[in-house]
Amino acid sequence: MYIVNNRPSTTMPADLLDPLPGTAAEPATRARPQGLPGLRIDRLRKATFRQHIAERLRAAILAGDLAPGTALVETTLATQFAVSRGPLREALRELIEEGLLVTVPYTGTHVISLSVGDIQEIYSMRIALENFAFEQAWERRDDHFERELLRRNDLLTGAIDAGDDRASIQAELDLHGLVYEASGHRMLQRTWQSLRGRLQLYWAAHHRAHATRGPRRDAHESYVQAALGQQLATMRSELTSHMGRGAQRTAAFVRFANPFDFPTTPGAPI
Repeated sequence: MYIVNNRPSTTMPADLLDPLPGTAAEPATRARPQGLPGLRIDRLRKATFRQHIAERLRAAILAGDLAPGTALVETTLATQFAVSRGPLREALRELIEEGLLVTVPYTGTHVISLSVGDIQEIYSMRIALENFAFEQAWERRDDHFERELLRRNDLLTGAIDAGDDRASIQAELDLHGLVYEASGHRMLQRTWQSLRGRLQLYWAAHHRAHATRGPRRDAHESYVQAALGQQLATMRSELTSHMGRGAQRTAAFVRFANPFDFPTTPGAPI
C-alpha cells in the first residue's frame, strides 16, 4: 500500500522526472529526487520561468492532478523544474495571491482544500457579492458594457466548443467579472479578485462532477439576457437560480472524492 497525494493506493506512482531535452541522462547510480505525482515537467525558457512554473502548477491543480492539501516543497520543485528558488517563489506567490495555494506557518505551502462547506460558502458569497455588484453597476451600464458582455460570452462559448476546460474557466470568470469592473467599487473588486482562486477550484470540481470540459454551452444565455434587461429584480432572481444550478451535484462529487470531508486547509482564505 502506497500513499499518493495523501490517499491510499495499490499502485506506486510513476517517476515523472524524465531527462530534460538537451541534457544527458543521470548516471544509474545517482539518486534522483522524488517529484510530485501528476506533475510532468519539460524544459523551460529562462525568460519565462515564473510564468511557466505558475501555469504548470495551476493546470495541475485545476485538473486535480495535484490534490487538495498536497504539500509543495521548494527544494523538490526547484530540482524538478531545474530552476533557482527565486522564480519558483515568485510563481508560488502568484498562486497564493490567486487563492490556489496557502502557506501555513510551520507546515509549509499546500494546495488549498475544497470541502462541502467551502462550496456552500462560495454559493452564498457569490449571490451576495454579485447582487451587490449589479446594484452598483445597474445605472452605469452602457453600450460598451453590452458589447463587452456579449464579447466575453462569445469567448466562453468558443472555449466550450473547443473542449478547453482551462480556457472556459478563465472565460467564465471574466464574464462574471465584468459587472464588478463596471461597478466602480474598488473594495468590491478586490473582494472578487480574492475569491477567483476558490471559484477556479469550484468550477474545475463542478466540471469533473458533470464529466464535461466546461459549462453547458447555453448556461449563460439567461444570465446575459437578464444583465442586458431592464429589471434589476429579474437579474437578482436569475443570479440565485444561475448560481444554484449544479451546486448540490458538485458538493456530492467533493464528498465522494473526500469521504471524510476534511476541513479547509488551516489558514486558507475564503
